Amino acid sequence: MTTAPHLDQALGFTITQRHARGRLVRLGPVLDQVLAAHAYPPAIERLLASALVLAALLGSTLKGEGGQLTLQAQTENGVVRLLVADYKNGALRGYAQFDADRLAELGPDPSLFGLFGKGYLAITFDQAVTGERYQGIVPLEGESLADAAEHYFFQSEQIPSLIRIATHHGEDGRCVAAGLLLQHLPEGEVGRERLHVRHDHPEWEHVQVLAETLKSEELTDADLPLADILWRLFHEEEEVRVTETAPLAKGCRCDLAHIRDVIGRFPADQRADMADDQGVIAVDCAFCARIFPIALDSFVTH
Repeated sequence: MTTAPHLDQALGFTITQRHARGRLVRLGPVLDQVLAAHAYPPAIERLLASALVLAALLGSTLKGEGGQLTLQAQTENGVVRLLVADYKNGALRGYAQFDADRLAELGPDPSLFGLFGKGYLAITFDQAVTGERYQGIVPLEGESLADAAEHYFFQSEQIPSLIRIATHHGEDGRCVAAGLLLQHLPEGEVGRERLHVRHDHPEWEHVQVLAETLKSEELTDADLPLADILWRLFHEEEEVRVTETAPLAKGCRCDLAHIRDVIGRFPADQRADMADDQGVIAVDCAFCARIFPIALDSFVTH
C-alpha cells in the first residue's frame, strides 16, 4: 500500500519571536492498520485514534533515538477499563479494553466521563539519551483526551499548552485522525525569570488565539499538506520555522524470539503450567491481536 503524501507524518515547528513550538500530526493508513487488528465499535475507534494522535504529538518531541512515550488511561469501574497508546522511534501501537454491553447503553457519541467515569491519564516519558524516566498522572477531566493532556502540562510541567485533536471516518470506512500541539517555550536561564512561571503571557496568548482558529476539517483533510496548515495559522508571524518532518508507522514490536527469550527465563515447572494439553504456550499480544505459539520442547537443551 502506498502511503498518501499528507498522511502518517509529524511536522515540528517553532515560532521564534513568540517563544512557541509545536507539532502537527496526521494519521491515515497507519491508523487503519492498528484498528484492523480489533473489531472496535465506532466510539472506541475514535477514542483510540485520538490517543494514538496524542501519543504521536508528545512522542515526536523526544530527543534522540530510542525514546518512548506511553499513554495509559485507566479507571476502576468505567466502561473503558484500559486504554494504551505508545510511541517509539516513529512507530505507534495501541489498544483498548472495554465493556461492550455497557458501551451500547451510552449511545453513539458518549462523553469522556461516560466512557471512563472517575479515571486518570498517566503520561510516561522514557528518555533514551539520558536514561531518565518520568511520569505525570492527571484526572481524566474535560471533554476529551486533549483536555486531560493540557491539564497535565499545566499541572506537571507548568507549560502553557494547546492541544487539538480531530477524527474523521470517510464513506469508504477509512479513518483519518490528526492533531496540533502548541506550547509556550520557557525563556531565560538559571537566575533569570522564566516566562512560563509568569501570570501574563502576551506572546503566548497571541499564538494561542491564532491556533484556536484551526478547524477540525482542516486537520483531517488528507489533501491538505501539514505545512499549509502551519502557513494558514501563522503566516503573519515574522519567522515560523519547520524543524523536522518525520514519517509515522505501525510498530507493535512483538517478536517471537524476544517472547521466547522471556518465557525461557521461567523455571521449567512454571513453563509447564503455562502450556496447554499439547505442550504449547500461547502468548497473546493485545496490541496486534496475534497469538504466538511456543512449544515446551523447544526449551529442552541437549
